[in-house]
Amino acid sequence: MNLPTHVRLIEVGPRDGLQNEATPISVADKVQLVDALTDAGLGYIEVGSFVSPKWVPQMAGSAEVFAQIRRKPGVVYGALAPNLRGFEDAVAAGVKEVAVFAAASEAFSQRNINCSISESLARFVPIIEAAKLHGITVRGYVSCVLGCPYEGNVSAHQVAAVAKELYAMGCYEVSLGDTIGTGTPTATRAMFEAVTADVPREKLAGHFHDTYGQALVNIYASLQEGIAVFDSSIAGLGGCPYAKGASGNVATEDVLYMLNGMGIETGIDMDKLLLAGEHICSVLGRVTGSRVARARQG
Repeated sequence: MNLPTHVRLIEVGPRDGLQNEATPISVADKVQLVDALTDAGLGYIEVGSFVSPKWVPQMAGSAEVFAQIRRKPGVVYGALAPNLRGFEDAVAAGVKEVAVFAAASEAFSQRNINCSISESLARFVPIIEAAKLHGITVRGYVSCVLGCPYEGNVSAHQVAAVAKELYAMGCYEVSLGDTIGTGTPTATRAMFEAVTADVPREKLAGHFHDTYGQALVNIYASLQEGIAVFDSSIAGLGGCPYAKGASGNVATEDVLYMLNGMGIETGIDMDKLLLAGEHICSVLGRVTGSRVARARQG
C-alpha cells in the first residue's frame, strides 16, 4: 500500500501530557502553550479535560483555558469529557469537539474506571446523543490496544470489537492507543488489519507511547497500513504511569521530523514547534522528551 501523502497530527500535550506532570502549571501557561501550538500550525489541539480536579488536579481550570485561548479558524480545540456532567461543562465552555475513552482490556477498565468495557460504553450513549443535539463532534479513544499492564497481551479482535462499538455509536474517529508502549511493528499492523475489517481505515488514528522506544517504528508500520492520523505530545509531555520512570507519549517534534524526512505533509512549522516545547519545558523545569529537540540544543 502507498504511504499517505498527508498526515494529521493530533496534539495531546495540553491534556494527556500535562495531566501526568507533577509540577503544577497555571492557566496562563496552559493558554500560552495552546496559542504557541496554534501558531506552529497544529490543526487539532486537545486543550483540557472536564473531570473532577480531585482526580486529575492538573486539569483544573480547563474552562478558563478555553475562555482565554486565541482560537484560529479551522483549528479544532478538543477536550476529554468522560461523563455527562463533564460534557455539559465542556458545552458551557464553548467546546466544539469532545473525546470519550474506553479500554480494550477488561482488567484495565475495571482498575481505571471501576466498570466493565460494556458498562463504560453504555455510559457514552447519553453523551453522544447530547452531542448530536448540540452539533458537537465526538472522538473515541481505545486504550491498551497492544498490551495491558494487568492482562498482558490483548486480542486484536477485542480491540476491533470496542472500536466498532464506538464508531457505531457515532464517534467520527477512533484513536487506538498503545497505552504502555509495548507494541511492535508486526503487532501494530496485525491490530490495524483486524480493526479495519469493522471500521473504515480513514476513521482510525494511532496513539503510541514510547515506553520501549517503539513509537516511531509503530507509526511507520501504521502508515504502511494506510493510517494517516496520529496523536502526539509536544516535548514528549506526560509519563507512563504503568512503567515507573519510563517515557510515555511520543514527542510531536520527533514524529514531525520523521514525516518531514519522508516527504509527508503536515502543515506544521518545526522551528515554532521546537520553541513551544522549549518554553513549556522551562515552565515545568524538566528536560524535553524529544530527541530532535535535544539534538538541536547541541
